[in-house]
Amino acid sequence: MSHVVLDRITKRFAGHNALNGVSVSVAQGEMLALLGPSGCGKTTLLRCIAGLTEFDSGTLTIGGADMSGVPVRKRPIGMVFQSYALFPNLTVRGNIGFPLTVRKSPKAEIEARVDEMLALVGLEHLGERLPNQLSGGQQQRVALARALSPGPEVLLLDEPLSALDAQVRTRLRDEVRRIQHQVGITTVFVTHDQAEALAISDRVAVMNAGDIEQCGPPAEIYTAPSTRFAAGFVGNRNTLELSAADGRVTAGGAFDVAAPSDRVLCMFRPEDVELSRDGAGAPGVVDVTVFLGAITRVYVHSQVNGHQAVLFADLSSRAAADLAPGDQVRLRVADEHVQVFPA
Repeated sequence: MSHVVLDRITKRFAGHNALNGVSVSVAQGEMLALLGPSGCGKTTLLRCIAGLTEFDSGTLTIGGADMSGVPVRKRPIGMVFQSYALFPNLTVRGNIGFPLTVRKSPKAEIEARVDEMLALVGLEHLGERLPNQLSGGQQQRVALARALSPGPEVLLLDEPLSALDAQVRTRLRDEVRRIQHQVGITTVFVTHDQAEALAISDRVAVMNAGDIEQCGPPAEIYTAPSTRFAAGFVGNRNTLELSAADGRVTAGGAFDVAAPSDRVLCMFRPEDVELSRDGAGAPGVVDVTVFLGAITRVYVHSQVNGHQAVLFADLSSRAAADLAPGDQVRLRVADEHVQVFPA
């Protein structure tokens, strides 16, 4: 059952369309990621749910209740910002308990709830510290606990991990998912990081220029993007613009697929590129290899239908160990892994 429903939400800023009639719903207990580049409208949409931005037209309901005109403080939401927004003069306990203090909840009830939230985010031993005595990851855990302390129906996360270093970000990303599952709270998560969106969400809404291009489970978004933008944004695909003949496009021996028009964009993921020393495939020359740990990204100069192209393949680092700049290789992609869009 849909818990949050946005129906044809529009928003304009100074003559610019930030949201073009966006419709999307979030089921009870589901985590929906709003994924897209800067300026695509994802944060504006989140702020509309929160009541921080008033939309121009459309309807928004939470738990079946119309949110039109309902102020932020009366909406059943908790929100975590990118900047943490902790009160510097309050301890960890004071920050987490603040929403309950504002509501004039009984002191014993506040203390019990703060203890519960500290245990949930693993900060039981840091309750008396001030925010400036915490690491960035710890501060974000406090912000999450504070958002959850009043028991909201919906949790809104606005790029909450972007200010953290890579290792902490990955660890806290997984922790956010664990907590969301444990609490069972309906969540909308804004990010521009595709790995983040795919890793922790139940569904991903890919946004572009104020519209939702595609919305679906992470595996579907990754393996079967339905639009050129979704294909180009998710998966770091190689892209070739090629001419077709007799309804097919042949890429110099790399692949041979059906074409919907005379000029097409062929897209394929780097992990679907096969490199070999000989055999079938388009000829190429290794340009550079980039070691990334378990995988190595190999950039290859190749001739495709008479045009020079630089393509990249993600290989296991063991498989790529004997490749070096200048090596002659053959490049091939299985036809079923190539997605074709009209150019």
